Amino acid sequence: MNTTVINVKNISKSFGKIRALRDLSFSVEAGSCFGFLGPNGAGKTTAMKIIYGKCTRDKNSTDHMDIFGYDPAKNELAIKYLSGVVQQEDNLDDELNVAQNLMIYSKFYNMPVKDAGERIEFLLDFFELSDKAKSKIRELSGGMKRRLVIARALLNSPKLLILDEPTTGLDPQVRHLIWDKIRQLQKQHTTVLLTTHYMEEAFQLCDRLLIMHKGRKIMEGKPADLLVQNIEQYVLEILDTDLIRAECRDISQGNIRIENAPGVMRYYCNDVNALKDFAACCMESGNYMIRQTNLEDVFLHATGRQLDDKQ
Repeated sequence: MNTTVINVKNISKSFGKIRALRDLSFSVEAGSCFGFLGPNGAGKTTAMKIIYGKCTRDKNSTDHMDIFGYDPAKNELAIKYLSGVVQQEDNLDDELNVAQNLMIYSKFYNMPVKDAGERIEFLLDFFELSDKAKSKIRELSGGMKRRLVIARALLNSPKLLILDEPTTGLDPQVRHLIWDKIRQLQKQHTTVLLTTHYMEEAFQLCDRLLIMHKGRKIMEGKPADLLVQNIEQYVLEILDTDLIRAECRDISQGNIRIENAPGVMRYYCNDVNALKDFAACCMESGNYMIRQTNLEDVFLHATGRQLDDKQ
């Protein structure tokens, strides 16, 4: 039976007039990867910071937080001691080399020098950075720096690893390497909290996903279940809307659902043959694409396709 190690109920957070979180609730099982998805400003990072005590939640008579048995409002240091945190930015010390960056960080956990050295050697090997141990930070690529930041977060063998957009801006090879390392950590019973804007990353890594919008939970579940429950199986995408016959632009044919975005028409349906027949009948040419829907379709259907910075 899986054990719940994070339990959050009805937490809210305001910054002046901005409501960053609104009655957010979720739970996380031990050894799982739990992901937060949402547009910029949805409240993902704020929720993360409240969990590890960097930000305090608003006082609420109905709220409750249990992070491995601790409430961050009362036991911030205890939670930080059992957590490893990877923030969005790489805040490494440019004046130190790779091994020195890790060694100086180990002192925050009062690790004996011998133990720290063994752990650093293991982590550099784990993240394929052993040959860079004596390299200065400025000599590293972006992917190497990101791997080093994650290695640093793992120095204290944390029970909880918090990753805030860990692979943003990285090339596919580095991204897949980091995915593989996260999966290996889960097999070692490390619980992972993840925020990301990469839908494939969320689908590949997360056991459960929580989609947020304007501080609220919109939906939650296993990635595959979210697809089945919230979107049709197939979509016909037409990027050049001038190619659509006039009589077909707003037609609803059978179980085909139309979604009209600027410059793009999308026709969703569970029957791929119905979409093929529809395209053959209503298109001036064959300039279209029929594909299976994915998590990005679910995300945009739930949060909208237009930019909205208002809270």
